[in-house]
Amino acid sequence: MKAVILAGGLGSRLSEETVAKPKPMVEIGGKPILWHIMHIFSAYGVNEFVLALGYRSEVIKEYFLNFFALNNNISIDLASGKTTIHEGNQPRWKVHLVDTGLMTMTGGRLRRCKPWLGDEETFMMTYGDGVADVDIRALLRFHEQHGKMATVTTVRPPARFGGILFDGNRVAEFSEKPQTGEGWINGGFFVLNQKAIDFVSDDTSIWERQPMERLASEGELMAYRHEGFWQPMDTLREKKLLDDLWNDGKAPWKVWS
Repeated sequence: MKAVILAGGLGSRLSEETVAKPKPMVEIGGKPILWHIMHIFSAYGVNEFVLALGYRSEVIKEYFLNFFALNNNISIDLASGKTTIHEGNQPRWKVHLVDTGLMTMTGGRLRRCKPWLGDEETFMMTYGDGVADVDIRALLRFHEQHGKMATVTTVRPPARFGGILFDGNRVAEFSEKPQTGEGWINGGFFVLNQKAIDFVSDDTSIWERQPMERLASEGELMAYRHEGFWQPMDTLREKKLLDDLWNDGKAPWKVWS
């Protein structure tokens, strides 16, 4: 099974990091968040990826072209110019790097990736800026059981502000930014039938609007409720949160060994 990762957005809300590189290449614990997302899928046997590139696509291409050199020890004979890369325990990924246009919207990027999906009826898709401890195997089972065109993983967003309970004017309880917020939102980690791509009209189509709205209205969109950890990386504060979790050895999304 293949996983499409939308990796072409401008990342304007994280401009301090994304001036020179696309958002999926912003590092968490010294590795691009894209690396973390791919490892989540790979932990469940999904090892073929279609990366929908746009803004600063050359940075992602260079990273994967030099992946073995960047992630292994190297010996260089300066007299002869011979370089030896000492292979380590590297992931067995097959990665398709697809230019989907600088200003193409999310639905348009997905549509441009269709020729790379081959004959497989079902594929996965997510965003290149968020991590979760989603059980990919259980998500796929859920999708197969309901038989509809599309499954979206829904999550409860992390609360942006601390919660306060009052007893009169006295603060009875204070909770600093609990993980579970109100309601359910789109958390990415889709499972899709290729027929769902037909709901995308052109490059200007935003996947989260007309295509998903139409899938829902026609009864073809189901929700997989994920109660565990989920965290996007939209701001420097969120990047620091993810960095701290990783560096402290407490990253819930690290489902691989």
